[in-house]
Amino acid sequence: MTKHCKIKMNRNQRFISASLLLLLCSSITTHPPQVQAADTTTTTTPNFFLPPNAASGPIEDATCDVEQIEQANDSQLHVILRELMTTSFFRSFAVDLDQTCPLTQWNKQKKKGKGDGGGGAEKTTDATLSSSSAAPFIPAPTEEHESEGCAGDLPDLDPDAEPACHVDLDGGNDQPDFLSGGGFDSGASTLSSATPSSPSLESSTADAANEEKEEEFECDGGKDELDDDAEPLCSLATDDSSSSNPFASSFESAALHSISERVVQQNWESESQQQTFDWNKVSDPVVHIPDAPCNDEIGNLPETFWLDTCSKIKAGDGLRVVNLQLNPERNTGYNGTHIWTAIYEENCLALDGDTSAPMCYEERVLYRLLSGLHTSTTLSIAKNYYPPSKKKGRANWEPNPQYFIDKFADSPEHLRNLHFSYVVLLRALKKASPVLYNYEIKTGDILDDEMATILMRRLLDSMILKSCQNVFTAFDENLMFKEQVNAITLQENFKGVFHNVSSILDCVQCQQCKLHGKMAMLGYGTALKILFLPDDMLATSLSRNEIVAFFNTIAKMSESVREVRELTNMYWSTHTKLEKSDAVVSSGSDTRLLSTGIDGIDVLDAAVGAVSSLANQGLIDESTETNLIQQAFQRNPELMVLSKHYGSNLSKFLNFLPNIDSQISTTGMTENDEPDAIVIGTGLAGLSATLNILDRGGRVVLIEKEHRLGGNSNKASSGINACCPQNSTYGDYLESFKEDTIRSAGKSSKPHLIETLVENSEAAVQWLKDRVGVDLSVLAQLGGHGHKRTHRPNQGMVGAEIIYNIQRAVKTYEKSGMVKIMVDTRVTQLKRNDSGAVVGVEGVKMTKDGKNETISLTSPNVVLATGGFASDRSSGSYLDRYRPELMRMPATAGEFSTGDGITLGTSAGAGIVDMDKVQVHPTGWVDPKDPSNPGKILAGELMRGVGGILMNHEGERFCNELGSRAYVVDKMFGHDPQYAKTKTWNVDTEIPTFSLVLSASAAEGAQKHVDHYLNKGLLTRVEGLDGLANWMKLPVATVKASLLEYQRDAKKGKDAWDKVTFNGVPQKDLSSEVFYAGTVTPVLHYCMGGLTIDKDGNVLNESKEIIPGLHAAGEVSGGVHGDNRLGGNSLLECTVFGTIVGKKIPIKPRNLIQSNNLQQGGGAVDKPAELRNISTDELQQHNTEDDCWVQIHGLVYDLTDFVDEHPAGPESITELAGKDGTEEFQAVHGENILEDFDPIGTFVPV
Repeated sequence: MTKHCKIKMNRNQRFISASLLLLLCSSITTHPPQVQAADTTTTTTPNFFLPPNAASGPIEDATCDVEQIEQANDSQLHVILRELMTTSFFRSFAVDLDQTCPLTQWNKQKKKGKGDGGGGAEKTTDATLSSSSAAPFIPAPTEEHESEGCAGDLPDLDPDAEPACHVDLDGGNDQPDFLSGGGFDSGASTLSSATPSSPSLESSTADAANEEKEEEFECDGGKDELDDDAEPLCSLATDDSSSSNPFASSFESAALHSISERVVQQNWESESQQQTFDWNKVSDPVVHIPDAPCNDEIGNLPETFWLDTCSKIKAGDGLRVVNLQLNPERNTGYNGTHIWTAIYEENCLALDGDTSAPMCYEERVLYRLLSGLHTSTTLSIAKNYYPPSKKKGRANWEPNPQYFIDKFADSPEHLRNLHFSYVVLLRALKKASPVLYNYEIKTGDILDDEMATILMRRLLDSMILKSCQNVFTAFDENLMFKEQVNAITLQENFKGVFHNVSSILDCVQCQQCKLHGKMAMLGYGTALKILFLPDDMLATSLSRNEIVAFFNTIAKMSESVREVRELTNMYWSTHTKLEKSDAVVSSGSDTRLLSTGIDGIDVLDAAVGAVSSLANQGLIDESTETNLIQQAFQRNPELMVLSKHYGSNLSKFLNFLPNIDSQISTTGMTENDEPDAIVIGTGLAGLSATLNILDRGGRVVLIEKEHRLGGNSNKASSGINACCPQNSTYGDYLESFKEDTIRSAGKSSKPHLIETLVENSEAAVQWLKDRVGVDLSVLAQLGGHGHKRTHRPNQGMVGAEIIYNIQRAVKTYEKSGMVKIMVDTRVTQLKRNDSGAVVGVEGVKMTKDGKNETISLTSPNVVLATGGFASDRSSGSYLDRYRPELMRMPATAGEFSTGDGITLGTSAGAGIVDMDKVQVHPTGWVDPKDPSNPGKILAGELMRGVGGILMNHEGERFCNELGSRAYVVDKMFGHDPQYAKTKTWNVDTEIPTFSLVLSASAAEGAQKHVDHYLNKGLLTRVEGLDGLANWMKLPVATVKASLLEYQRDAKKGKDAWDKVTFNGVPQKDLSSEVFYAGTVTPVLHYCMGGLTIDKDGNVLNESKEIIPGLHAAGEVSGGVHGDNRLGGNSLLECTVFGTIVGKKIPIKPRNLIQSNNLQQGGGAVDKPAELRNISTDELQQHNTEDDCWVQIHGLVYDLTDFVDEHPAGPESITELAGKDGTEEFQAVHGENILEDFDPIGTFVPV
């Protein structure tokens, strides 16, 4: 008969279970030991090198891989969980640290007066027992282990420091209401347990015998009996054979099998061995399963069976609330050897003597959960290993990366068990989400509770994101307990084991360790309850404390996943030199390192691992992969050093490869090397596509018809939208962002494109921050948005900052020839082959002498990123054909916005969509010096988002300023009677103007923008109500009435136009208020229509079929925004679809690396010349476009050569020639931009 799954354990595996189950926060954090081989003299080289793929690949018993978990954790989960755990509700954990140990011998020991002075059960004083340990990293045992403090072995602890085991009780006697209100009870804790409780085994006779046996078993390391270089007898030996390795991938021998034949035969090698492994009575016996047959009676366990999962995590009179934020998990120096012994003595499982059966699914799940918890604790200790120490000069806890490497260098499977545990908890979170989403968080702190609710819901919403979906469904609890023969018994045994482990936590004598052990096990128990209880029981089965423990355990795993990478990087940042024992072999002029030390092997592993990762991700071709692997095995010294320092950062590793030894390259780039893509247009969409291709090792020809890069993207001022974790403070969530975008898009919305835009928003902003280096730290709420989700820099205009940084990143590839930038070049035609695929471009390039030069380029991919058509008012233009009534309306787009890319695409058969959808923005500044100029500067949504008020010529408000663009424009146009009736604008009607007014507090929310507009004369600062009325040319009483009504509406929280958010409301005393006022008018701003694309940026023909080789991103494409684009979505569209296109374009095989011979001849670097003083008179003499000096922050810069390259146009610089441009510069740019310019002198005003 087939042997069915049973929960059982042999001796060695029981030893494994010991270290796994209850070294939860002990300094003995080595994973379960392997059986030692006969020969212990052989030194094994670690076969595992953590960077860059320490724990990687699929996770057994789950349907995701490590990379997916890390992506979800980094992109969404970790930042939310970390913030959530700081809230009052989730940092307050109720725990009883005074519960007595259920294990007989220890209770008797305490009665004899050892360790705690004979006080019986341990109270909340610091733990005192510190047994010797077999673990190699534990300090030598003390003679009087009972009297050792819990931190006796903690490295470098100051003499006057508080013991590390001490628990900081926050708040004294001020305990939350839930302690007295019954909130602690764990679900069905009042139900009777499924297994009997422990009988009493105390007797005075046994006391003496047990004391003698315990003293006999204490290990002093065996130093008197062993060779000087031998391992102590109490050390944990290892065995590489898979049959005895508890972490072998087959799991044929692991933590939950029956105890060895010695138990059955009572065949012990010594009395102390029997004391450790033999016992007769138990506290929570597991149901015994006969060998065969094992048929359960037909029937099912009651639905309430799992309700008491957490019942053994007991609480009594010692229950108190602990602030988890004040008691982080860290190294306490506590030695938990006695806990191991306790598990052997008390955790009795079924004994059928069978050690040969492989682990079943349920056993593997429990094993991996416990291993994952153990791994997490080890990581916490490694991250917080060295305590603050005055004598060592440490102000804070510091990590021990070497300790981390020692624990995991040979055992990456332990790290994968951590990831497995994380996905089990996330699966439980998903199942409980309907209950948790509506769970009432109530501590008495209304604001803090609201924040906790928002954060928790944001976490629950993250499971619908593409980047997170897989990890929430990777584990399937329905696969457990499927065996029909003994499923009931299996469930009873499973819970019995969990109860045993939970009970023994009360034997931990370090208060900090006990705290974290009980919290984590309660979190695990809550997850198991959620997974196995029926859905309809969850709402009434979860207590407050269980929810707190559950979320904190998830956060613990999330933090641990990040700690793996952090500790890895810390380790390698301190190992900067190859082993001195490396042999240097010279062959001609070529030198290579033949590494013989362990570090050398590890660095080789790093190099091979990095190359493998680059190849697997498609970032290098096969030829380059072969070349690099060959150089790695030849120990190319430059490649070794690069791998050691950048092996875990693939982007930088790839970017720095061209700087190493030229022998790695065989061909390099040439002018005849056909590019992987030709990108037309250098706004954010084109630059995003270009940079992504370059970062993947591709080659690009970038074409721009203007003389400077940046396009209209350079003018963007409001920000870029993204639904990111940090927005959760303001209640934002993905579905809300999607709904706002769809609402703005109206009937023409394309859900598949909107979903692509929204779901990739967070990654887009993160890429701009991390890869491009843009500060996007400020959040704002624009019109049409339900939440704050628009990101912008703390300094400067968002468009200018992004364009400056991204073009600089692209230009770093010019030297290697990977990118060729062609400005003053207009593409006139797309080249196609016989099958209709686009294979290149033709065009003209204006030379320096003003002549046109014909160009013809080939490439298998052409990317159109040429923008819209809002500035082309010529007869027959797209504007004339589709929206003739808007032909006289001013526009914010540059004069170059003439729809060139649409013309190129349609000539190749591309379809077009939504061409009549041209967005009119409600607020373009009217320059009082040139009011009729058709080109306007945008007054972005930010000006209204911070509190700007719109008023008509009668001094009245007329709309919700935070409404969508289309809504506000409709209200503006509605002042015209004909439009009010027909809803169609008459081309001959004069374009109306309005006043945009900001209070002083509103202006502070957009200070950089306000300063910029003040400098340009677009805003005027006026004092008091009288000054504002005078500027508006209206009676004071009229303006006052409108502002007073606005103040009343703000106080009520709603106005006549359903505005409910009131920022920057003018102060009560209007006479002393400072106002900033300017004139605005509706302007053409964006073209929603364009080429038809799919969600991958492929251009489609009129039959909705892909045109091979043709791609589009940004305003040139249509359909993404529907009827009306939501503010802040333009830069987002450019980044998202530019990135999608840049990542999908195939990179053809070529040698990636090119020799980069820096500092030929080895000459010394010239010392910078000392700056001379430049007076006011000298500065003013350099005031032309051809001789342009500008003073910024006290330094003088010669910007003559930069005038034509300035993305915003030359005027912004030339108007400052010979002057102090500090204020104007600060209003638009961050100071980091000046890093690319060398000052020519120090300004000394005379």
